[in-house]
Amino acid sequence: MTAISLGPSPARRDVLAKRIRLLVAATITYNVIEAVVAITAGTIASSTALIGFGLDSIIEVSSAAAVAWQFSASDHAVREAREQRTLRIIAISFFVLAAYVTVDAVRALAGTGEADRSIPGIVIAALSLAIMPFLSAAQRKAGRELGSASAVADSKQTLLCTYLSAVLLAGLVLNATLGWSWADPIAALVIAAIAVKEGRDAWQGKGCCATPGAEVDACGCRPGCDCC
Repeated sequence: MTAISLGPSPARRDVLAKRIRLLVAATITYNVIEAVVAITAGTIASSTALIGFGLDSIIEVSSAAAVAWQFSASDHAVREAREQRTLRIIAISFFVLAAYVTVDAVRALAGTGEADRSIPGIVIAALSLAIMPFLSAAQRKAGRELGSASAVADSKQTLLCTYLSAVLLAGLVLNATLGWSWADPIAALVIAAIAVKEGRDAWQGKGCCATPGAEVDACGCRPGCDCC
């Protein structure tokens, strides 16, 4: 594929930055609601999976807040200067999430307690599974066009919430209908492995998106990045 020189104009950068700020604000708002509902429902049902999901929402808020801080600057050069620090915050959020999910999954497999079924938990997991993919895709598209690795990395954090939502929903439904308490922690260990990979990529700045002014392919990605 032939590489071309492509970068958004200053006016387009401003539009994309505003779009990312709005998407991040929506992500933070939803995750705060999600955290309150999940932690409350998890406490009532004695569900470590639900409580862990709620804590994941809090971690996602910290990641989105880091991106919001970066894009709060109106000057493009200032946003660029904040990029590396924002990526590090997102990476640490991924690592913390992976550590918690791993510990929680091992405890569940060890049989530290059986959770009651939770209808509110099933509802919030289903809503997250429906909402999060759209927020993630919109932010990832804007981040790639703008050339912001941090915005792309945060969109992956949101996408990871989609996977966790699917795992949580399956676990809650299987526990409520068939009593398969082992399904959730097994899948959660896979999610933890994905989180470690994404955290490592964010730490190394591998956002798989274009840097303004650099050579990119027809998808708007750096040569060698498979993000079409």
